[in-house]
Amino acid sequence: MPLGSTPQPTIPVLDVRPAVHCGRKPAKAVPGETFQVTATVFREGHEAVAANVVLRDPEGRPGPWTPMRELAPGTDRWGADVTPDAEGRWTYAVEAWGDPVTTWRHHARIKIPAGLDTDLVLEEGARLHERAAAGVPRAERAVVLGAAKALRDTDRAPAARLAAALTPEVEAVLARHPLRELITSSPEFPLVVERRRALFGSWYEFFPRSEGAVVREGEPPVSGTFRTAAERLPAVAAMGFDVVYLPPIHPIGTTFRKGPNNSLSPGPHDVGVPWAIGSPEGGHDAVHPDLGTLEDFDAFVRRAGELGLEVALDFALQCSPDHPWVDKHPEWFRHRADGSIAYAENPPKKYQDIYPLAFDRDLPGLIAETVRLLRFWMGHGVRIFRVDNPHTKPVVFWEEVIARINGTDPDVIFLAEAFTRPAMLHTLAAIGFQQSYTYFTWRNDKAELTDYLTELSRETAHFLRPNFFVNTPDILHAYLQDGGRPAFETRAVLAATLSPTWGVYSGFELCENTPARPGSEEYLDSEKYQLRPRDWESAARTGATIAPLITELNRVRRTNPALQQLRDLHFHPTDKEAVIAYSKTATDTHGSNTVLVVANLDPHHTQEATVSLNMQQLGLEWHETVPVRDELTGETYHWGRANYVRLEPGRAPAHIFRVLRPSSPLIGGSPTS
Repeated sequence: MPLGSTPQPTIPVLDVRPAVHCGRKPAKAVPGETFQVTATVFREGHEAVAANVVLRDPEGRPGPWTPMRELAPGTDRWGADVTPDAEGRWTYAVEAWGDPVTTWRHHARIKIPAGLDTDLVLEEGARLHERAAAGVPRAERAVVLGAAKALRDTDRAPAARLAAALTPEVEAVLARHPLRELITSSPEFPLVVERRRALFGSWYEFFPRSEGAVVREGEPPVSGTFRTAAERLPAVAAMGFDVVYLPPIHPIGTTFRKGPNNSLSPGPHDVGVPWAIGSPEGGHDAVHPDLGTLEDFDAFVRRAGELGLEVALDFALQCSPDHPWVDKHPEWFRHRADGSIAYAENPPKKYQDIYPLAFDRDLPGLIAETVRLLRFWMGHGVRIFRVDNPHTKPVVFWEEVIARINGTDPDVIFLAEAFTRPAMLHTLAAIGFQQSYTYFTWRNDKAELTDYLTELSRETAHFLRPNFFVNTPDILHAYLQDGGRPAFETRAVLAATLSPTWGVYSGFELCENTPARPGSEEYLDSEKYQLRPRDWESAARTGATIAPLITELNRVRRTNPALQQLRDLHFHPTDKEAVIAYSKTATDTHGSNTVLVVANLDPHHTQEATVSLNMQQLGLEWHETVPVRDELTGETYHWGRANYVRLEPGRAPAHIFRVLRPSSPLIGGSPTS
């Protein structure tokens, strides 16, 4: 054996998954969330092997016995589903072992009928069962010892003696307490189990300064405040949202302040961009005086809590030229050859009103200040932070910051606004961010959605949790610009049912879809640059809102556990590219819940299609029919393998079916949609 090499154990355990960064980073789950652990397990010759998962809780105690099964015969790939039941730092490992009882059963089933070595085979079986009985609890031991006794009972025929050892009762006891030889264990892999909001929730974003604002022609605008913004909270809660997310609430600089529509010539009363943080009134630990005081913010957080809402705060590590850090910590900024501080750029976009930080100049100092700021706002009731542009900061910075915060406060959630390349997006999730923005906004046709959601629900689900925002202050996709109200309805249905966490930026429910210019994803008269009060009452009175649909979607999500998880998503064939169909299933101690969604992706035309269900994925036989109830309309149909749908934009853009108990397995004569 070469010097320094490590021999393989008798029974190798290879390629354990999930393994984030080769097991250096933890996989993720929430209490009650089931995920699959897999590994390659094999041994020499024809001896039987078996495997199990050892799941250890934060106290180091092993969980219940979780036997693995070979996922496909002859592949040597084994898997088992495990379910952690409490928050904290867990581990999991795979144990492989020789299974002499299974090996003996295989040989005995061949040799005894053939009359080969009959007495020897039966005696070997008796001794194996006696050995196995030593590891069986006293209450069940008699079943296994009875099998050993029967194998030696020469008053019986050999076939009867064998049959007595192959009863379901004996097999069930030995399945729970197997005789294991040559046990091999994989390394332990880390698992972090976080609070349920890290996986499931509905977000609503709005600008406090626009709620209650007064904007009249020829008069200086009057900003809304935390107190007027709190008046919007009951409506947000009534729509079924869990989290209200606020853009930066800090003082805004005046140097290079932007005017309406990102103009470089602001007027004397223009309010500026909230992400241009900092002025003589303070920086990241201050609130804009137009919004009120810290006490007013505290009252806003309390009111949200009374309504069942958590407050998420934007955390943007950047400064206006007027931020106190510019004078106090000039080493935190990058200076150009002429001595000026470099402003932010994303060519051709220029952000003259924002100075980015230079993290390589004083990384320890910036880490300490960032942790201080986060703890400051945590002290004011904030437990969720939406981090702006995390991909423009070093990964090691976020890894250290999140580790320090979650080390003492594991309930704090960080959402990465990581609209960037996949490698960085994935790495930010792996090193600690509980949630991430994704490319969902730019996935609009069936092929794109199918490929991307297959990736999110299977390949990366063990460490990356998507938050599907249907729009943001920066992103008004062409699909929404061109598709009108039906496009907004379809995207809401997709986001709310494909991902356990989704989000809406204020104005989406009013179907605001006018771009700044052709080909742009920016809004005309963007709220980033000006106050944007909205007449919610008039919209509700005239029906110029899809708030009722959003309310129904959040209700359906709350009443269907299948929509509260990410991993068990399956697509079903349709014969039209404009029609997509998929199902999600969740199983817990209360039973199984399956939701089937069929949506029209074409906002301009009615689509008729045949949906061909993968009955096996629904837990049904190919010939069965099953009642399905539309959660949006209350109508019930009977669906089988092939089903006709007609989906009309503006009237019925989608079905969200809850699959009910299986009906009689008759074919034909069933109502269709």
